Amino acid sequence: QVQLVESGGGSVQAGGSLRLSCSTSASALTYGSTCMGWFRQAPGKEREGVAALHIATSSAYYADSVKGRFTISQEYAKKTVYLQMNGLRPEDTAMYYCAAAPYVRYCSTSRAADFGAWGQGTQVTVSS
Repeated sequence: QVQLVESGGGSVQAGGSLRLSCSTSASALTYGSTCMGWFRQAPGKEREGVAALHIATSSAYYADSVKGRFTISQEYAKKTVYLQMNGLRPEDTAMYYCAAAPYVRYCSTSRAADFGAWGQGTQVTVSS
């Protein structure tokens, strides 16, 4: 079973930045063929897909709410995916989860059912 471990959450003021990290225990071969995604869920709200990145193609997907502010990237040697979050807003406050969808052709958080492995989550709190 693939394990995902997130880190980097915290509390910041509006306009600030945070970088989340997600490391996977998957083999390098599998990681190289995986769609890695970031999701978030605020209290009382439905889970929302934030960004996704196909490791093999570098094709990235972003939710409209974060376009231009968040950037997803990865380091193959470390099997780690990052979510750089700039211009944070109070509405970005949520628990952020990393997820993995191996061997998929279409990489997007809109296909949440493709993501079979999930991390434990890291809290991001943005104050106004």
